Amino acid sequence: MNLDLTGKRALVCGSTQGIGKAAAIELALFGADVTLVARNEEALKKTILELDSSKKQKHSYVCADFTDPQVLKQKVEQYIKDNGVINILVNNTGGPASGPVVNAKPEDFINTFSNHLICNHLLVQAVVEGMKTSGYGRIINIISTSVKQPLKGLGVSNTIRAAVANWSKTLSMELGPNGITVNNVLPGMTNTARIRSLLETKSKNTGKSVAELEKEMLSEIPMGRIAQANEVANAVAFLASPAAAYISGINIPVDGGRTSSL
Repeated sequence: MNLDLTGKRALVCGSTQGIGKAAAIELALFGADVTLVARNEEALKKTILELDSSKKQKHSYVCADFTDPQVLKQKVEQYIKDNGVINILVNNTGGPASGPVVNAKPEDFINTFSNHLICNHLLVQAVVEGMKTSGYGRIINIISTSVKQPLKGLGVSNTIRAAVANWSKTLSMELGPNGITVNNVLPGMTNTARIRSLLETKSKNTGKSVAELEKEMLSEIPMGRIAQANEVANAVAFLASPAAAYISGINIPVDGGRTSSL
């Protein structure tokens, strides 16, 4: 099985913490030159030092905020102009605040749509020509199991994640003839700052302790534990590899069997 990414350049978003950081670390272990994207420059500099460079990779970063899609686009386009083709794009950014969908404000949907779908789309437009000319393209979107089974208390997220999944499927059909794959990784409950924040918010709203809520959450997972970020990153790295050349247009849950649909 060919998992070697030597000579490939990967652009990984939201890559200074959680799943994004774990994905960047894993891709570097596979041999890729990794370009981190996040808004905190100090965190970017620290993360660069954690990336494997045993194959003499050159890692770098782009400091940009997903709340300003046009600036993000301009910075990434300039980076590509200065440094060359991106072969692997990992779209990943933080999820919106929790809460019932009926209470959501219009701007909650608009901002989340912009941060997720619009930014993903602009990044694809920035990298896709290089993928075509280089003969190697992998687009991997980190979404959520909510695209298969909506999650309680995450109304805005459920709505926008589904839009991203359908955008991704459409993209896979359009780019397939160019040998570019487009896939979605759907993390379940994962040990990140995001899940801890959601548990703390739910604790305040329900009066239940975080420990009690975590126990309830674990009872829904057949494997009886939450994932570590690197376990999700393993799926990302495989999809980025030559071994996954004929896998495209799919959603891959990494959730310990929690999602009840096929």
